[in-house]
Amino acid sequence: MSRTPGTVRAAQRTVRAALAAPFCPRALAALLCALLALPLALVALLLVVAGLVLGAALSWTSPGLWLLALTVRGALAAGDLQRVAARGLLGETGEWAQRLSRRRRTGPGPRGWRQALLTERAGWRAVGLVLLAPLAALPPVAAAVVGYAYGPLLLAHPLLQRWNHITEHRADGSERRVSLEVADVEFDTWPRLLVPVLLGALLVLLAPRLLRWALAPHRALLRASAGPSSAEQRIRTLEETRAQAVDDAAATLRRIERDLHDGTQARLVGLGMHLTLIRELIAAGAEKERLLSVVETASGNATAAVSDLRDLVKGIHPPVLDQGLETALATLVTAGPLPAELRCELPNRPAQAVESIAYFCVAELLANAAKHSAARHVAVDVHGDAHGAGGTLRLTVRDDGRGGAAVGAGSGLTGLLARVRTVDGTLECVSPPGGPTVITVNLPMG
Repeated sequence: MSRTPGTVRAAQRTVRAALAAPFCPRALAALLCALLALPLALVALLLVVAGLVLGAALSWTSPGLWLLALTVRGALAAGDLQRVAARGLLGETGEWAQRLSRRRRTGPGPRGWRQALLTERAGWRAVGLVLLAPLAALPPVAAAVVGYAYGPLLLAHPLLQRWNHITEHRADGSERRVSLEVADVEFDTWPRLLVPVLLGALLVLLAPRLLRWALAPHRALLRASAGPSSAEQRIRTLEETRAQAVDDAAATLRRIERDLHDGTQARLVGLGMHLTLIRELIAAGAEKERLLSVVETASGNATAAVSDLRDLVKGIHPPVLDQGLETALATLVTAGPLPAELRCELPNRPAQAVESIAYFCVAELLANAAKHSAARHVAVDVHGDAHGAGGTLRLTVRDDGRGGAAVGAGSGLTGLLARVRTVDGTLECVSPPGGPTVITVNLPMG
């Protein structure tokens, strides 16, 4: 089978890239990080352990407390140095790699600085990092030695065996040179020389991947020591959901104002004008047919204004929700754009805010299925546990469309996620290409 020139060039580029990968700048930077991590970790370990032992022994005195504070500060600096190395040499861009410790004070003067170091959780997390860092730094060093030391040595074994060998003296006075022997099997003659050569080439080619795997514990330790705590993450989530709730409320107010101004207000103005016209026609003794025509027009405007107001109220809080979430969803599914099946099991009635969010989630997901997924059928499952206000409402919408939906892909799921998070809910989207799409929303019952 003939090969096209394009295929040959692509194969050549692939081979060149594979051969150059162990010595590209990114791989060499990872190698440097692996070689620096262990010395830095050992030096920091010795200093921190010495400071902790001496500070604990003198902790009943003021110098002992200062020594403990300085030790914690040193641990923070060691963690910062490790993160700077990870950011500069490994190309880490996560938040944990960007965070550097800051001096905080819980009170005025040096005593406030000391108290902050001794009481803040971040400082003692840094101490834990220093104590565990040597263990996490050992695998990268081992991977570097295997890939970048033993690999080239085995690859160059046929050339190095002339100098890299030992001489054994036999009982009969003869000499025997041994360069590489494993389990009484020598690899110093052809074709056995191919074994270390192939093994060395494999180790060199796999060196970047070995380093990446070996550096995983080191990254995980740095991430655990510098990442936000559960309390900080909780505060951040609350701040984000509060901002989203404020933005959603502002957007809702703007929508209500726009709908009232462009729809209902215009119809009411028209109604007022027709009523004025009716009065003038009556005063002028106009014909009955003309008067009835104006009355019908005014009646149509009044009916349209009432309809607009109903739609506006429904967009804020559907009146059917007053009869319960199950009834509201049954009405929504029946009037939906696609054939849908509803299964609803709610042992307890959720809070009104949760019912409203669940209703709008189902409405949006049904609209998405009809508009984006080319689905033919939708199944809606709503289940709640029996733990009262502390339970969870699980809402699942599944369609048989083409799939490919994702949060943030313009399908409205981002807005739903923001709405769900205002009550500490979660939204999960599973939508492989070809379908099906399964959206799961978890909401607190209370």
